[in-house]
Amino acid sequence: MSGASRGPEVLHFPGPAGVLEGLIDWDGEWPPALVAVLCHPHPLFGGTLHNKVVHTLARSFRAAGAAALRFNFRGVGASAGTHDGGVGETDDAHSAVALVRARWPDAALVLGGFSFGGAVAMRAAAAASPAWLVSVAPAIDRVPLDGFTAPGCPWLIVQGDADDVVSPAGVQRWVAQAPGAPTLRMLAGVGHFFHGRLHELQACLREEWPVALPRIA
Repeated sequence: MSGASRGPEVLHFPGPAGVLEGLIDWDGEWPPALVAVLCHPHPLFGGTLHNKVVHTLARSFRAAGAAALRFNFRGVGASAGTHDGGVGETDDAHSAVALVRARWPDAALVLGGFSFGGAVAMRAAAAASPAWLVSVAPAIDRVPLDGFTAPGCPWLIVQGDADDVVSPAGVQRWVAQAPGAPTLRMLAGVGHFFHGRLHELQACLREEWPVALPRIA
């Protein structure tokens, strides 16, 4: 592909609480067959689109030839509005999905996120109807999931068993009763921020990539 050294595209797009700030990581000059929308960790604890786990997800999809949109939730960076506990942020995610679908209507959609953003992606998934949902250390105890509806697509949850922010046992219990039968990858010795272990997250994506999803690389 051409444009391999291209930096991310900065953009601002309408959201329900005002303009949202985003970056699109993409190497191609032609419409991608796959696009990922990625949600960042908790805004009140320093989470932004620049978080290293979210950046790793974006790089992984970009390396596969996909486009990846990571964006700031309301009240973060240049995004308008104020924090809304995961409810308004779900609407922000829907706006990001609408943006990429309008730009690339024929591309398959991946919806993903890390920590707070992982749980927000789960909230948004039923309405967004992605081809794949990826939840990394989802903060299931910090984002309201009452009435959660499982996505009708493959669903990967990646969790470290040494996570001191999101309870690994809590995630296991939640998965055991969750609708939709997600695939849970529990990584031994991995903490919440994947320090020194981001390559294992990338490996999980490669190994669990759904058969029906375009492989572009």
